[in-house]
Amino acid sequence: MQSSHDSSTKDGEDKDVEADEEPETEPVRFGWVTGVMIRCMLNIWGVILYLRLPWITAQAGIGLTWLIIIMSSIVTSITGLSISAISTNGKVKAGGTYFLISRSLGPELGGSIGLLFSFANAVAVAMHVVGFSETVKDLLVETDSIMSDPVNDIRIVGVITVTGLMGIALAGMEWEAKAQVVFFFVIMVSFVNYFVGTLIPASPERMAKGYFSYRGDIFLENIGPEWRGETGSFFGMFSIFFPSATGILAGANISGDLKDPAVAIPQGTLMAIFLTTLTYLAIAATIGSCVIRDATGSINDTLGAGNFTGGECAGLGCNYGWNFTECTLAGTCEYGLANDYQTMSMVSAFSPLITAGIFAATLSSALACLVSAPKVFQCLCQDNLYPLIGFFAKGYGKNQEPLRAYALTFILAVAFILIAELNTIAPIISNFFLCSYALINFSCFHATITKSPGWRPSFRYFSKWTALFGAIISVVIMFLLNWWSALIVVGIIFVSLAYVTYKKPEVNWGSSVQAGSYQMALSHAMSLSDVEDHVKNFRPQCLVLSGPPNFRPALVDFVAAFTKTVSLMICGNVAEVRVYLQAGEQLRWLNARKIRSFYNFITTGNLRAGATSLMQVSGLGRLKPNTVVLGYKHNWQTDSPQNMENYVGIIHDCFDLSVGVCVLRMRDGLDVSRTVKAQGDLAHLFSLPVPTGLTLLIPYLLTRRKRWSRCRVRVFLSSQIANAEEHREEIQSLLNKFRLGFNEVVVLPEIMWRPEETSRKEFEDLIAPYRLNEGQKGVDTVEEMKMEAPWKVTDEDLRIYKKKSEQHMRLHEILQDHSRNAALIVMSLPVVRKGVCPSALYMAWLETVSKGLHPPVAFIRGNQEDALTFYCQ
Repeated sequence: MQSSHDSSTKDGEDKDVEADEEPETEPVRFGWVTGVMIRCMLNIWGVILYLRLPWITAQAGIGLTWLIIIMSSIVTSITGLSISAISTNGKVKAGGTYFLISRSLGPELGGSIGLLFSFANAVAVAMHVVGFSETVKDLLVETDSIMSDPVNDIRIVGVITVTGLMGIALAGMEWEAKAQVVFFFVIMVSFVNYFVGTLIPASPERMAKGYFSYRGDIFLENIGPEWRGETGSFFGMFSIFFPSATGILAGANISGDLKDPAVAIPQGTLMAIFLTTLTYLAIAATIGSCVIRDATGSINDTLGAGNFTGGECAGLGCNYGWNFTECTLAGTCEYGLANDYQTMSMVSAFSPLITAGIFAATLSSALACLVSAPKVFQCLCQDNLYPLIGFFAKGYGKNQEPLRAYALTFILAVAFILIAELNTIAPIISNFFLCSYALINFSCFHATITKSPGWRPSFRYFSKWTALFGAIISVVIMFLLNWWSALIVVGIIFVSLAYVTYKKPEVNWGSSVQAGSYQMALSHAMSLSDVEDHVKNFRPQCLVLSGPPNFRPALVDFVAAFTKTVSLMICGNVAEVRVYLQAGEQLRWLNARKIRSFYNFITTGNLRAGATSLMQVSGLGRLKPNTVVLGYKHNWQTDSPQNMENYVGIIHDCFDLSVGVCVLRMRDGLDVSRTVKAQGDLAHLFSLPVPTGLTLLIPYLLTRRKRWSRCRVRVFLSSQIANAEEHREEIQSLLNKFRLGFNEVVVLPEIMWRPEETSRKEFEDLIAPYRLNEGQKGVDTVEEMKMEAPWKVTDEDLRIYKKKSEQHMRLHEILQDHSRNAALIVMSLPVVRKGVCPSALYMAWLETVSKGLHPPVAFIRGNQEDALTFYCQ
């Protein structure tokens, strides 16, 4: 045998040889700075920073703007901790956020979030491109170079821009990464330019636009909110600002292109959140301390100008000699924090650098989203969780670029660019990202509380409770921002979740949901062990001696018809050789047939001993079989007498172990479901004056199935003709108390009659080969013969069981008259003391009753345990 070390060495040598023959170029891989931190920072420093943060500050005031920023940062920081924990729990492949969630929570929720997150990133491309186009439009307005009208100009520039970005993305990750570094440098220069501009004394031109450098009274004036317009509310501003914080997953979304995702994602993501939060807080505080809310932009609007008549001056500008009263009261001011989206350009030392920063921030964010969306969607398509999307799974080149997914993202981005309104697009994607964050945090929380041994993240700086808080607060914010949009997102998740749950894709990712299911099942199984059984909770928990289940589909289908969603079912196989490799095949067959059953097997050469072992070891705690179901032994007359003895012995062993028995006989051995007719009878017969509980319960459970629901149940009883009606009313009253819905009780006094001579002759012929034929032999000789062949029938046995034998002959005649067209016949299984009645005689009874009948026949006998009650406790 070759050791694993030798094997790996050999494999390595083979690979080296192949590499020499056909050298392959390694795909590009990035570290934590360029691959994650810079990428995340660029995505966070997007259009909102330059074009909406000053306006949000005017609406919410510095105080609430800081609160909005801090709330967003808390959500993203907690999510960053969770994503760091998940990404360090094993090797991370391509697929980013979708890969992390799906491998943690499973395909159901993972697939849902894959769809949502891909869509959100595609819309985010449009949001950032529209922000870029707004700036270009403003430049066109200033230079009087409008192409059509302001709205259409945004659309035209946006489509041209996204087309150019698509070209960069298609050129490969190397070019995209180089472009991001250039964008990062430009943004840093624009920040320096802005902060220097806040220190420069205000010129008259800038004062006319509302800038007065740092002033204490401006800070105090702008510290509180002043809501304006339809979106003028705290959560209205939050919904517009929050998309700026969603760039924290930009690095994780290209996990397949990172050198070491487990190191790069935590370091880069958390550092990016910290630095960008400081930036947002600083810009909100500084611009709110330098610029008033309303200004005209006209250098002539001073208190000393001729247009001021000396009336009351309104607004903070009056303190500095400027009169913006008219536009302030009319709400027509074009400049100031509340009116001019380009306020940062006006404040800066050199406004073209801010414009360059806007270009860099918007284009870098758009480019990051344009790369993220196709890669996440490609991974989702490769997992084949949903129909009709496999076309987009194909990759091209050394990096397996998702060119088809790029095309789809481009189409979606163009569609939303045509809206041409940033304040409309931004809230649309907020709930999509918040939902992603909620699931990321819940993934971390769920993986922690399930205590799966496989949950071993190397990143330790997280808590399950902070993760849970992050999940809850994300959902709460979703509904506070826009309740109907949140309902749509939740609805999409539930629909996609239901589809994947129904489809049951053949994937096994060792998710925390699986771990949670195990933990819950174990906990519930242990709790059941502490509770005594109660008759109201009795249900037939069946061990089906099916052998390989696909060999006896009728037997398996019959039991599944009354155990599915109700009780335990275990298919047992007693095999002479090891069948480990067949176990998976049998389970797949059961799943394909939609049968909820476990499969258990035991290796032994003795059927009876193996069956007894299965009865004793199958199940767990209270979840163990209380009923054994086996097929009727059709070949008992041709098989060896010892096998017949073992078969009857299994029935006796069931009773010894206090387990009920059900024996199913079918004439053709076909699938039992084919014999069930919608309007058929479910004939229910008893060979005893009083029916047993299990014999009643199983037909009742069958009638709860859709296929059997229209069957009419008839209960047949044996009784003396003198008290037949009294007996019928007594049983009918009992059935009513049991609330089974069996309303037709038929009493058959003729069951007590003597059988016909033809029936007697058939029975005698049936047992003739098994007669002991003791004749005039002595007692000792007869006893010795009985010990050698215990299954044989003596004259004494026939005498003792004469009445019982005649009853079974007569019962067969009754069945032929009354139940020829039934869908199923259920009757009490004959029972005799172990070691007293020969097995050949016992089998002759079963054969006599059930021979030649078209409907399936089920012989049922309980284990002396109450199965039905009409009491409430």
